[in-house]
Amino acid sequence: MTTHVNAVERVNQYLDEQANLDTLRFITCGSVDDGKSTLIGRMLYEAQLIFEDQVASLQNDSKKMGTQGGEIDFALLVDGLASEREQGITIDVAYRFFSTDRRKFIVSDTPGHEQYTRNMVTGASTADVAVILIDARQGVLPQTRRHSMICSALGIKNVVIAINKMDLVEYNQETFERILDDYTKFASQLQFDEITAIPMSALKGDNIIERSSHMHWYQGPTLLGFLETVDPRLTRINQPLRFPVQWVNRPNLDFRGFSGTVESGAVEVGQSIRVLPSGATAKIKDIILFEDHLDKAEAGQAITLTLDTEIDASRGDVIVASDAPCEVADQFEINCVWMDQEPGYIGRSFWLKLGTTMVNAHITDIKHKVNINTFEHLSATQLELNDLSVVTIKTDRPIAFERYQDCAPMGALILIDRMSNQTVAAGMIAFALRRSSNVHRQQLEIDKNARRTLNGHTSRVLWFTGLSGSGKSTIANALEKELHAQGIRTYILDGDNVRHGLNSDLGFTDADRVENIRRIGEVARLMVDAGIVVLTAFISPFRAEREMVRGLFEDDEFVEIFVDTPLDVAETRDPKGLYKKARLGEIPNFTGIGSPYEAPETPDIRIDTETESVEHIIKQLLKELDLR
Repeated sequence: MTTHVNAVERVNQYLDEQANLDTLRFITCGSVDDGKSTLIGRMLYEAQLIFEDQVASLQNDSKKMGTQGGEIDFALLVDGLASEREQGITIDVAYRFFSTDRRKFIVSDTPGHEQYTRNMVTGASTADVAVILIDARQGVLPQTRRHSMICSALGIKNVVIAINKMDLVEYNQETFERILDDYTKFASQLQFDEITAIPMSALKGDNIIERSSHMHWYQGPTLLGFLETVDPRLTRINQPLRFPVQWVNRPNLDFRGFSGTVESGAVEVGQSIRVLPSGATAKIKDIILFEDHLDKAEAGQAITLTLDTEIDASRGDVIVASDAPCEVADQFEINCVWMDQEPGYIGRSFWLKLGTTMVNAHITDIKHKVNINTFEHLSATQLELNDLSVVTIKTDRPIAFERYQDCAPMGALILIDRMSNQTVAAGMIAFALRRSSNVHRQQLEIDKNARRTLNGHTSRVLWFTGLSGSGKSTIANALEKELHAQGIRTYILDGDNVRHGLNSDLGFTDADRVENIRRIGEVARLMVDAGIVVLTAFISPFRAEREMVRGLFEDDEFVEIFVDTPLDVAETRDPKGLYKKARLGEIPNFTGIGSPYEAPETPDIRIDTETESVEHIIKQLLKELDLR
């Protein structure tokens, strides 16, 4: 009985000790086949953090794969996908948890291949320390530089340069020092506070857990020794309160609380707070953690707050200390990592997600992208996969934020494609553009409804889209004549006419086409606000831009009219001889020939100019468009 009690006490004591250990999150990164997965596998194995059945399974799998000539392949502990094991590379981000007597660890093993850089960004976004591996035979590679720059941009301050596979260069000290010198020169322009270089062999176990007997010339720490003692990212407890609202908790009429996680600072009962971006103020009435009522909560705690005053707040708002609020803006400069196969263009609209906030946003300028080898700033008109760039963005409404360097959760954002819902970019806010606080909408005495009443009809934009030669301009002209005869105030925005003035500076690249439609959408919005029925005749080939324009208007103000004419029919018409020139290569990027046309999937109105007359089409449109 006494033995059982002692065993239970030892277990409880161990659990208490583990509960009180702090947690370090670190990432392993670098180029392909630098040994990241092998390193983590070796650490787990030598620290005796895997079970006997796992060891047996690992030995069997190693023999089956034959990658280490009968020896244990430690990478198999981490590489879980079948395709990863077959290719010997990491594709997905693999997370592993382990602990020692001194600290708990969460390690992210991230892909080294360039095409999976976006996965590496995911792993680095929450890391306190980066372990950047370099193959001693290869030295500093482009992907080493790219991963280092991403780690720096993501605010990681402590970096280990793990010069691996020293066994394959006969543990040569000069090789180690040459690589370290190359990396140090490169990293001098990055924002790291401390760089610790460790020569090692993940496969043989040199300087991983125990000090190597092959490198007496090295006097620094082992990798695990460093990880157990390094100071993690500074705590956010001493910073001002930042509490993004994740959920408005209202189980009944008698309770209304705001749930979320304290991202920085602390909150106390009775504390004066401010809700941003509205600016409404109140005091904390109660702090609830499940069934407990707390006097105080600190950074990292998930809680529910109740206020002493009923104020309007919802998901995406941020509760801050009233005497130390964060900034609110709608235009920003950000450091951006482009993560999509499709290019990013100025003017294209996205969802922007920052914490619990989700807003519409578009890229207003690409200031430059960065050459990963020279740090040179290169001009760019579009963002390509894995580009590291500085861009400016504008949101459709002001949002509360912090500079990423000051509070990562309040400054880290992603851009999401509005059509596919895929994440296309990760961004870190550098600062708000000064004009965010200098430019304000002027309140006008006469509004849109007053202008509509004076005109005697509603205002809308009738957005005709289709291939060149489909009949857009012909139908828009005929419809305007009929509407004008009925006393309805109209204006046509035609593609060719607009390019003689407003958009005379734009060409026909994909980037210019996006900007062309963005400008037209803004002009059309002003005209609809003026009470006018706007007819537009533009190819507008991309769904994303048409949806972006739709988002500028209220639900019933935008009517997408698809002039559904097949390419071969439009090409036979060819009123301006453009298809002929495009076929001869004289007009590059011509829609339907050198550039794609993305037909609307669910247009508001579809018309067929191949089988129906213009007169019949106009009657159909007048019947469907109730402009009175």
